Amino acid sequence: MHDDTEVAVLRLGHRPGRDDRMTTHVGLTARALGADRVLFPDNAGQSLETVADITDRFGGPFEAELIEGPQGIIRNWEGSVVHLTMYGERVQDIEDDIRAAHVDAGEPLLLVVGSEKVPFDVYEEADWNVGVTNQPHSEVAGLAVFLDRLFEGRELEQEWEDADRRVIPTETGKRVESADSDAEE
Repeated sequence: MHDDTEVAVLRLGHRPGRDDRMTTHVGLTARALGADRVLFPDNAGQSLETVADITDRFGGPFEAELIEGPQGIIRNWEGSVVHLTMYGERVQDIEDDIRAAHVDAGEPLLLVVGSEKVPFDVYEEADWNVGVTNQPHSEVAGLAVFLDRLFEGRELEQEWEDADRRVIPTETGKRVESADSDAEE
């Protein structure tokens, strides 16, 4: 979580019109739950704009970028690659090993989340194929559960820098204030 050891999320594939909301939510979830950046396919410009806007309004640090050729990112990653898939090993069985590689050994983590059918070489190139459940679920849910387990809940206490707005927890209703404490609705 914004320490010296990076956690990046790579969104594999994006089908415009079909995946717009899901791709955006991959980026928002990555940001909200402690990753340092998200890498979107080059045809996901709208998702990049939305995540950048949220980061500008609600704070960072967080980076979103468009990339070409996700396979090259995976192959050349200087650290560990975790592919989140329902076909992987159970997260509860290997989360300690992944955390040790990331925290203790200081290895940057690349978390790969799919969209359309994931090429088999992603499974082969990943250091870990991780399933948060072996039942069908969304990549956003898998990413959220994995990040929470990786950071052991510490991401929920994160302080956001350079925010224009902040959400104030309330029992009912919605409350958003400007960062300089002027109330907004």
